[in-house]
Amino acid sequence: MKGEYATITDTTELARRIRVESLQMVARASASHVGAGFSIADILAVLYGCALRIDPKHPEDLNRDRFILSKGHAAAALYATLALRGFFPLENLLAYCKNGSAFSGHVSHEDVPGVEVSTGSLGHGLSIGCGMSLAARSDGSDCRAVVLLSDGELDEGSVWESAMFAAHHELANLLAIIDYNRIQSFGRVEDVLALEPLADKWRAWGWQVSDVDGHDHSALLEAIGDERIPLGQPRVIIANTTKGKGVSFMEDRLEWHYHSPNYKQLEQALTELGEM
Repeated sequence: MKGEYATITDTTELARRIRVESLQMVARASASHVGAGFSIADILAVLYGCALRIDPKHPEDLNRDRFILSKGHAAAALYATLALRGFFPLENLLAYCKNGSAFSGHVSHEDVPGVEVSTGSLGHGLSIGCGMSLAARSDGSDCRAVVLLSDGELDEGSVWESAMFAAHHELANLLAIIDYNRIQSFGRVEDVLALEPLADKWRAWGWQVSDVDGHDHSALLEAIGDERIPLGQPRVIIANTTKGKGVSFMEDRLEWHYHSPNYKQLEQALTELGEM
């Protein structure tokens, strides 16, 4: 695949390939967080397949939408998405998690076209998205900032400070998406620090709230929309997802927050993903 640029836009196929490529990346590197990547593959596919205003040939276009993967530990899924949409050759993914590589285990923006900011310290992404949204409005731009957060990340107080800030400043060009797979690093969200009633909390801060199946592409696309006319409120989508979605032995299993697949598991997973 030397020098190959992909141009996949069909969201169903894009989501499948995101899972395949990120799985292979994690397996080659004996890395982790494949489950976290699988839960957001459909969200990334819809965003990069048809919802975001982006141009892979001009990744720094001033009128582009800005996407921030606040849950930066799912870096493999984002790198795979960008490669599959043509931001850089697929062969670049072979460098994932190698010493000195730009493709680090948590999202890095340096020398990776299409990545806006480095992330991984949870709780920072929404704050950055607020700044980008406010700057765009000040510049008279209609570009949007879209921030994808994890559910466990909502334990961080900085998220709620940002939520209050966004509503106060009526950042209608800001969209937050929560990957609500209900599993965080050391247990189930409801056991570590319960979030419910989650939708009510966001509404109380002054946000418009949508609650959807995070693996239903039509529902995601409808919720994301392409609203360039300010409505006066920031928006949040609670995307109900499954950790490890797409591979039977990974689905809804805490251990796949960290585990790396062995050869047998890799073979089974690729078969279930339609790659073998």
